Amino acid sequence: MKNPMIRIHNIETDEIIDREMTNEEAAALLPNPLTEQEQAQLDAKNAAQAKLAALGLTADDLKALGL
Repeated sequence: MKNPMIRIHNIETDEIIDREMTNEEAAALLPNPLTEQEQAQLDAKNAAQAKLAALGLTADDLKALGL
């Protein structure tokens, strides 16, 4: 994956340099991506909530029922 571009503007010389961020710069700037396991858990949770919504239920409804 390519890193985002960064623009450096030297105001003393008016020189502009566009370059790709280093991996360290990109890691400091960008959020950490989810692992495959975390993404799978999030997808399963979203799917379960969508099924509950289709039935007219919420997660709070299940809690009230003790489930």
